[in-house]
Amino acid sequence: MNSSRLMKLLGLIAGVAVLDIVILSPGLLGVEIGGGSPLETASGVTLLVISFLVLLYGSYALLFKPPVLAPVKNMKSHEDYIAALNHYRNAKGLKKDIALALDQLDRIEKKKTTLSDVLGQRFDQAELSYKKFHSVIDAVEQLFYLNIRGILNKLSVFDASEFSTFTSEKKLTQFSNKLVQEKTALNNEYLASVTGYLGANEEILLKLDKLLLEISQLDSTDYQNIEDMPCMKEMDALIKQTKFYKQ
Repeated sequence: MNSSRLMKLLGLIAGVAVLDIVILSPGLLGVEIGGGSPLETASGVTLLVISFLVLLYGSYALLFKPPVLAPVKNMKSHEDYIAALNHYRNAKGLKKDIALALDQLDRIEKKKTTLSDVLGQRFDQAELSYKKFHSVIDAVEQLFYLNIRGILNKLSVFDASEFSTFTSEKKLTQFSNKLVQEKTALNNEYLASVTGYLGANEEILLKLDKLLLEISQLDSTDYQNIEDMPCMKEMDALIKQTKFYKQ
């Protein structure tokens, strides 16, 4: 359970406890169980039953009920993508892919922090060089998250467990070889697309590592322009290529 759900559960428990104390304390509202009128006793017992049911349902909703996923197009924050991928982390046949995607999300955040620290040490934020580096890093980061969106879009329309059921020994005997081949080819196409997005993001992470190394070597390497740095050229080409395909 993540920290957000834990805090909500603790808040729910605290809220129900405070409400019960306020209503059942003799010195406050005066509702007593067993010591007052039958109506007060019934009201007190009803309150406790309702409190128990609220806690029971709230605990289920927060501990076991899967969160409602926001549409992929509405995802904006790093946490949104993590939550969405976690929703699929136990998908049959895709566990390793989802684990890698989550690991990539963790790594890009760390690389961004490291790059920001290094740039802050070498350049003033008002310098043109600093702004050029940051603009390229931001653009490549957008490509990274576009690939994560691509993975999530595939996961939202493809059920790996359905294919696993289809290919069970008993099921295969019910269908023609042609149907089995076509179904298998479609499954492989989906898996290949997910692998492709992961590979593209791994390449982006590698380029960020190269950029970090080149920035650390600026004192010993003479570049007339930042755009002449090999890794900056690679990133710029990647950005332009992606814009071309999106048109």
